[in-house]
Parts: sequence; structure tokens; C-alpha cells
Amino acid sequence: MIPATSFSGKRVALFGLGGSGIATARALVAGGAEVLAWDDNPDSVAKAAGEGIPTGDLRQADWPGFASFVLSPGVPLTHPKPHWSVELARGAGVEIIGDIELFGRERSLAAPDAPFIAITGTNGKSTTTALAAHILKSAGRDTQMGGNIGRAVMTLDPPEDDRYYVVECSSYQIDLAPSISPTAGILLNLTPDHLDRHGTMQHYAAIKERLVAGSETAIIGVDDIHCVQIADRLERAGKKVVRISKRLPLTDGYFADGSNLMEAVNGRYTRIGFLEGIGSLRGQHNAQNALAAIAACLTAGLDLGEIQSGLESFPGLAHRMEQVGRKGRVLFVNDSKATNADAAAPALSSFPRIYWIAGGLPKEGGIEPLRSCFPRIAKAYLIGEAAPAFSATLGEAVPYEISGTLAAAVEHAARDAALDPADEAVVLLSPACASFDQFKNFEIRGEAFRQAVNAIGGVMPIGGPKP
Repeated sequence: MIPATSFSGKRVALFGLGGSGIATARALVAGGAEVLAWDDNPDSVAKAAGEGIPTGDLRQADWPGFASFVLSPGVPLTHPKPHWSVELARGAGVEIIGDIELFGRERSLAAPDAPFIAITGTNGKSTTTALAAHILKSAGRDTQMGGNIGRAVMTLDPPEDDRYYVVECSSYQIDLAPSISPTAGILLNLTPDHLDRHGTMQHYAAIKERLVAGSETAIIGVDDIHCVQIADRLERAGKKVVRISKRLPLTDGYFADGSNLMEAVNGRYTRIGFLEGIGSLRGQHNAQNALAAIAACLTAGLDLGEIQSGLESFPGLAHRMEQVGRKGRVLFVNDSKATNADAAAPALSSFPRIYWIAGGLPKEGGIEPLRSCFPRIAKAYLIGEAAPAFSATLGEAVPYEISGTLAAAVEHAARDAALDPADEAVVLLSPACASFDQFKNFEIRGEAFRQAVNAIGGVMPIGGPKP
């Protein structure tokens, strides 16, 4: 735990008592703050009170007496309308912050030189965060990883000058971190997302920009117009900007040339790494993730040998293009995290010959956005409520069957893939759907896929992430 000592002796209101909220409340109490915590869910309030966290209805609180208001990132700050607690804090002139801001203040107070890599973007945040942390750990650095992935940030070990922090930041968290100042800030990409919480694409992009604007080194993917504009704007303002691209030769920065990772300096190119043969980093999207991690780790003082070694040993993330096993020429891949078409596109773009398991609780738009990937699909195996709609979209473009259940889909896809003459056939679970019609969440769906694969005779498990 990181005790929030910068709030010692101060009255602090806190709203939102989920996992990260309780962790933040504990950190404030441990740091000597006088906390009053609340939630709209009575069960959450009771749980917090049972753990010794002071609770009380913030509607009845003395708001002018609070020094700060700590808000859970899941609670609306601006859109579709501010939460009632936000209105009370603003009315009293109380600052509104979140757990990432608390972490930043503790780092500034205790160990301002502790390397701090912060990652944001619409897609790829979790993989880039896990990859950067893995590279640092494999190089022998004392590394802490958390934030919007894994552990709540205030549950990490306290800042020390030689301790490295790799923190995934959602737009909600950045919106509550006005003084965020990483050593290296990464902005991977921007596409419309969470507009119900941010109102407009311009507002969403402006929030993401704050992370790199406050960084010593801003590492920015320049494969979309929003990020290009942000990189140019920060550079004009005198910020140190490192551009990365998964496909464009840059004059200066880092880019991918197939599986080769290149550095450009004044238009001259040097290979600094490669992804050939690294199954956990297949696909163009992972080239961008790898380039961002390389740039950040170079900023943190690692050499290229340490970084390449970390790339080659990266196991990947559970349920995100996770290689589960292999039987002969057939590879089994768990991409259960792909709960909509956009999320499924990277996996479908990464393999040339696919036996695709798709379906579940459908999202708006279905799989029509994936039509450009259809030539890669040897056959589709449709499950869940989405099966009829997906079959209509596939039509005559892709052979398909309505398998119904995931277990049946795995069995049939494995049988058909084994007869494919291609050098490699991939049985891919990338559902492009939510799981809730058949499974409690995507993790349970991914674990069911693993179990079904491992039940096939002759499958050799591939070492990788644990659930």
C-alpha cells in the first residue's frame, strides 16, 4: 500500500466504494487523513464500514470543511450529467481528484525521480502496460504495475527512487488527475469511445492529451489524425515528443517495417528490434504496442539487448490473442476479450487461415465492420444469441455453421482445421460479442475455451498468461 501522507491531517470526502475506491480509502486513512466515504450502494457502504473505513452520507456533510474530494473513476464527472456528489463538491469549491492524482502526489513527495511510465489510448493500453512492465522486470528492475490493469494504483509498493512504475490510465482516471506528470507518457491512438461519458470526441481527445502534455517525454502514436495533431501541438509548445507508427516510415521516431522495428533519425533508419517468431505479439496492432514499450523503456534507461530479450519472453495477456495450445499445424487462440467488432479486428487481421468462433450477446453494428477480414476466414462457428444475425451477414461470403455452444464450436473447428492443408490453421475465439447470454463475463468464456481446447487429445499447451 502507498499511504497518502500528503493528506495527513486533512478532511477528505470520498465517493465510490468498489475495489479501487476501498483501496484508495485505506491509503488515505493510513496516511493520516480524516476520511468520510460514501456510495449509492448500501452494500458497498456496509462493506467499507466493516473494514474500518469511516462512512457517512455525503449529502449531509460539511462540504466547505473538506480539503479534497476523491471520486471513483466510474462515477460521472461531466456527462451525461455530473453525479450529485460532484455538484456538491463544485458548489463548495472543493477540488475533485482520483487515485492516480493521489499516487502522483505521493511520488512527488517521497521519490520524484522514481521512473513512472503512464499509458493511455483507445486500444492497446493493457498489452502495452503489461509488455513494458515485463521488459523492466525481466531486466532486473524493481517494477510495479497497476492502475486500470491488475492492482489499484494505491495498493502498489511505496515510491522509491529506484522503483519503476508502469500505470495504465483510462480517460476517466486522467480526468481526475490534474497534475499527472509521468517520466514517459504514452498515447497510443484515439478513436471514438466513451462519448457517453465525455460528450464529444474533442473532449475525449483533450482528456487523453493531458497525460502526454504533463510528461517529461511524450510518446505518441501517429496513425490517426487526432494523435498527429496532439503530437504537432505539443512539439510546437516545446515538449519532447517521440512519434511511433505501426506502418509509416517516419523522418524521426520509431516505426514498424513488417516484423522489424525501426528507429528513424533525420530520415536514416536503423533496426532496433524485431517481432518475428514472437507469437504473443503477432499483428500490426502489437507492433505499435511494442514500439511504445521500447520507447518508454529506452527513456527509463534500458538498453536494446535488455528490451529485445523482454519482447521475446513476453507471455501476452489472458484472453487477448492468448495462444492456448497447438496440435500439429493447428494453433488455438483465445481472444475472448474481443466483445465487439472493432475489438475482434486485430486478431482477425493477424492470421491468414482462420476457423472463427464468434457470437454471444450482440453489440450494435454486428460484424459488418469485419467484412474486409472475411477472406481470411475458412469457416465460422456461430454461438449464442448473435448466431442468426451473424449468419445473415456472412451469407455466401464465408462458410459457416450454427454450433450453438462454445464446446461444440471448439470440437467442430478443431476437426475441420486439422484437415486444412495450410502451413498454419488457427482456431480463433474472437466473439465480437458480449458474453452475458451464456457466460457471466469474458474471462469465464475464455476459460471455457481453454478447457475445451485442452480436452482435445494431442493438444500441446503453450506457456502463457494465467487467468
